Amino acid sequence: MKMKAFLILEDGTVFEGIHIGAEKEIISEIVFNTSMAGYLEVLTDPSYAGQAVCMTYPLIGNYGVCKEDCESRRPWPDGFIVRELSRMPSNFRSDCTIQEYLESFGVPGIAGIDTRALTKILREKGTMNGMITTNADYSLEEILPRLAAYTTGNVVEKVTCENKYEIKGAKDLAENGPISGSAVFNKESFLNGVKEKKPSLVKQLNGAGKKVALLDLGAKDNIARSLAMRGCDVTIYPALTAAADIIADKPDGIMLSNGPGDPKECESIIREIRKLYETDIPIFAICLGHQLMALATGADTFKMKYGHRGGNHPVKDLTTGRV
Repeated sequence: MKMKAFLILEDGTVFEGIHIGAEKEIISEIVFNTSMAGYLEVLTDPSYAGQAVCMTYPLIGNYGVCKEDCESRRPWPDGFIVRELSRMPSNFRSDCTIQEYLESFGVPGIAGIDTRALTKILREKGTMNGMITTNADYSLEEILPRLAAYTTGNVVEKVTCENKYEIKGAKDLAENGPISGSAVFNKESFLNGVKEKKPSLVKQLNGAGKKVALLDLGAKDNIARSLAMRGCDVTIYPALTAAADIIADKPDGIMLSNGPGDPKECESIIREIRKLYETDIPIFAICLGHQLMALATGADTFKMKYGHRGGNHPVKDLTTGRV
């Protein structure tokens, strides 16, 4: 029997749907994502820690969970909100269903609601907090003050790696797999349990011999992987690593990764980034890393009204083959 679930927003709006995922009640910041594909990459993006994400595409889970496509070690959103959840994935690479995946990591969710209506509310009124619950006897009088008081807090420390580790750069393009467009599926190898490497877009090792220090503020795995595919030796550091320890390893460049939460909560990290700026080592960044760069150099940041995110998808020109 399907269990009812409720999504309660801090403006008092209530959506009734069907419970999915783990049996758990959560309060979180509600955001939405308009990607038409890539729900697994969204689920395993550490940038969503402290938030519950609504997928606007109407059917989620139809190709299951392919664990080699995950961007990190687990799903990070507090909750998952969908119009319809497929419980029977059709994909030879699938390792489990979305339902099984959410349950195994204690992530609750709700399905069967009008996700477009929810998105319009968030788009017009801005990001707001909400609760996912299966308690049909909920009290708005008791819940709304709790929603108003919720903050994501310093979630960077929750998602970062525990210890420093290294990924060696590719020495030869063949290590990265076949160049995109030339891959051929080998049925016999697959039936024997041999997984082929994914096609690669990398055509030259233009990072060969370079050492990159990646400060993990909630980094997606593909960041380090992409650098390594170009020949860079990448050392990944926990977010609270002292600047002196990074400098002592003599990297050619320092990358500050993406990550979740309010950058102003990362006070100790900002202090260490200032010390990195005292060197002549080039620093580059993405997402949260950019915001921390700004704060470390005296600029300011502020929270945007909307929690809209999308997906980046490669486009191929069929006349030239260029991606």
